[in-house]
Amino acid sequence: ASALHPASPDFQRTLRDLVDQRLLALEAARRGLQDDPEARRRLAAAQERILGNILVETAVADAVTEEAVRRVFEEQRQLAPPEIEVRARHILVETREEAEEVARLLADGADFAQLAARVSRDPATRFEGGDLGYFTREGILPAFADMAFEISEGEVSAPFQTEYGWHVLTVTDRRRQPQPGLDERRGDIVRFLTLQGIDALLSEIRETYPVTVTAGAEPQDLRGEEGDEPAATPQEQP
Repeated sequence: ASALHPASPDFQRTLRDLVDQRLLALEAARRGLQDDPEARRRLAAAQERILGNILVETAVADAVTEEAVRRVFEEQRQLAPPEIEVRARHILVETREEAEEVARLLADGADFAQLAARVSRDPATRFEGGDLGYFTREGILPAFADMAFEISEGEVSAPFQTEYGWHVLTVTDRRRQPQPGLDERRGDIVRFLTLQGIDALLSEIRETYPVTVTAGAEPQDLRGEEGDEPAATPQEQP
């Protein structure tokens, strides 16, 4: 974001808030409120949060380096090699007889895209010449996958049936699925390394500072007998 201009209302409002906060803190210190038990409790809690946050930020900075990002990117590429995908066109009709007539016209030299635009009943692809785009074996109906991955590029399939009707299909291209580059994956990798760094830090700390949980009295017993001291509440002891 661009820096605020000193003359802008947002800058003046922010400056006024900071000055007011500073003046309030100075007056609280003059009155000795920093020694008040409630103030000391809140200051201690704030100090714990701030120090914990700084420790986490330090651990994340150590974990999320350019070298680590590139290492994870290469590891993921090795673990998930690209799949084969095909690009195909299809023509959808209602009956087997219509599909056989489509196959005959194509065998006689009819242009697949033009014929699809004329007779296909698939509204999603008809005016795209029946183009289904690229898909993997798992990314389309099993009947389509079986046919598209069986025939060669440029070959026209025999008519086949699905729940939508009868189809004739041709494969126009076959390739390895493009993998996303480092810039596309960087955000996910940084999040992964961040969580990994925090988990590692917490595991190390828990081994260094074992926590013992002590059980207190049941809620109904907290009142105790008349004149008894209040029962202790559960505590975590580092």
